[in-house]
Amino acid sequence: MSGDVLSTAGSGLLPSAEAAPLFQARELVKHFRSRRSVVQAVNGVSLTIPRGRTVGLVGESGSGKSTVARLALRLLEPTSGELSFDGVDLLRASRAQLRALRRRMQIVFQDPFGSLNPRMRVLDAVGEPLVVHRLATGKERVDRVVDLLERVGLGAGDLYKFSHQFSGGQAQRIGIARALATEPDLIVCDEAVSALDVSVQAQVLNLLKRLQSELGLSYLFIAHDLNVVRYMSDEVCVMYLGEIVEQGDGDALFADPRHPYTTMLVSAIADSPAEGSGRHRRRAVPRGEPASPSNPPSGCRFHPRCPHAMPRCQQEVPVMQRVSADRTVACHLFDARQEVSPR
Repeated sequence: MSGDVLSTAGSGLLPSAEAAPLFQARELVKHFRSRRSVVQAVNGVSLTIPRGRTVGLVGESGSGKSTVARLALRLLEPTSGELSFDGVDLLRASRAQLRALRRRMQIVFQDPFGSLNPRMRVLDAVGEPLVVHRLATGKERVDRVVDLLERVGLGAGDLYKFSHQFSGGQAQRIGIARALATEPDLIVCDEAVSALDVSVQAQVLNLLKRLQSELGLSYLFIAHDLNVVRYMSDEVCVMYLGEIVEQGDGDALFADPRHPYTTMLVSAIADSPAEGSGRHRRRAVPRGEPASPSNPPSGCRFHPRCPHAMPRCQQEVPVMQRVSADRTVACHLFDARQEVSPR
């Protein structure tokens, strides 16, 4: 499977596609074993995050997106595969190296209230990473926290409040401020806006874009909502039942999806919530239900739901191959010599 994620030219703080990538995962596998079965949560995922850019990871619930997020940050140990950050092998890094690297890799979780300690005031919740990593104490810590709060649209008047005193959008801003505290290079956004109302989603998405422009951040942006991913991402990886089935430039992928699963998802979406169209947003769900990751189908994992399934799809696992300058796809409808449209 190819680890390349195609890039478009950047501007401002965004680097060119030729710059060395910040993060890479190659053939990442994570299986959870129980007495009765083996759950194949992630099965051979490869992706690259360039510096200062956003890579979106999209798929239905249960596709393995959040597991990839935790593997990327070494919150879970992979069954096999490779992980590197800024040229350092994360799986072979010493405890001291990993601690230093974790300052540069942070996460924003789906549930803004669940990720905040209800007994902590904002000063302590946002300032905790500064203490843990010995970056600031005393008045300097207070000043740093105020600066972080102002950067995300809050202020000094919020320092001594508790999380329950905030709306969902405000609480997520606190979570973003906490992620920024260690001055990271990479932030993993794991369904970071899915628990918010649509209008609040737009505000938080625009905040994340502004922070990226100002600070040169890289994002791994995980969501099941293609509207959100379309608005945020430079590159997109489409994930199905633990595997990436299509990846490439975000605009091109949404304009011309190639894999049948991607085609079904894209056909079900309306305008981005951040564009303020006011049109009804439909959930992107193809026909049928995905199989269990503890008992995935043979061959192509999507074939039981695919309108273009052929006999070979039940037997042969498709390999990721480049089908155009901006796209790689794992589908038997394409071969290495000639592009064949799945539609």
